[in-house]
Amino acid sequence: MHFNVLNRKVHYWASAAIALPLLVIIGSGLLLQMKKHWAWVQPSERRGTGSVPATSLEGILASVRGVPSLGVKGWGDVNRLDVRPRRGVVKVWLNSGWEAQVDLGTGRVLQTAYRRSDLIESIHDGSFFAGDWTKLGLFLPAGCGLLVLSLSGLWMFWVPFAAKRRRTSVHSGLERSLKMGRPERHRKS
Repeated sequence: MHFNVLNRKVHYWASAAIALPLLVIIGSGLLLQMKKHWAWVQPSERRGTGSVPATSLEGILASVRGVPSLGVKGWGDVNRLDVRPRRGVVKVWLNSGWEAQVDLGTGRVLQTAYRRSDLIESIHDGSFFAGDWTKLGLFLPAGCGLLVLSLSGLWMFWVPFAAKRRRTSVHSGLERSLKMGRPERHRKS
């Protein structure tokens, strides 16, 4: 089978095979691109009063526990802390998906909001659906398939230009030889 025919068949069937996971990857990727610009995806970051932490970890936990709607009872409810000294804030990410931003200088809660970016990231990499099996067994091959589609698509894009260039080169060589008065033999390539 000729390489160009094989390339088109691979391109055709690979696009059908990876369409659904690829749509999920693209859709969630677009949302993640907007996470710093759209508070629905990720809460906007507030500024605190100090750049040197004046509040202890226990003080941060006490501040977050002081917001009844968050339902924080202890460290078991906290997923992680993201300390931003230059901004004077610590982001307390809760297991429930909520985020509390605490002022590093005063220990006061500046903002609470639902954080969707982690959920969208897990959808984006496939771990949301069934953990590592989906991530490595479906979404990774879909990413590899996208690479194959990109390369085969670039090849299909390049082939007509290369053929036109060859035709132009052969045609101009033939014209030069006719002007010189002797026909030139050309091989088919």
